[in-house]
Amino acid sequence: METALLTRNRSTDTNGSHFSEEIKKAVWNKAKEAEGYDPNIIRKDYCGALMQWDKYGDTEMFGLGWEIDHIKPVALGGNDDLSNLQPLQWQNNRNKANKYPTSDYCEMP
Repeated sequence: METALLTRNRSTDTNGSHFSEEIKKAVWNKAKEAEGYDPNIIRKDYCGALMQWDKYGDTEMFGLGWEIDHIKPVALGGNDDLSNLQPLQWQNNRNKANKYPTSDYCEMP
């Protein structure tokens, strides 16, 4: 019997649903404040890459788009607890992929 692999869209919860605005804001608030910028608009991810609040899901090359990352990937048993979620600039999120544990995924400073 063949088992089909289910794939989730990026920045979705373990069930493949979009995160609520409440969760999205809580994850955003985990990002570092960027000196000289309004923290409601611009913040930095773990790698130091700038992200812009209203660019959530935007994947423009070298842009300020960001995604919600599961620190421990869903594919490896990660869950949707806030402690397992972090904001990442989209290219850093793609580079991290399903690596865990890891801290060596920063592509965009």
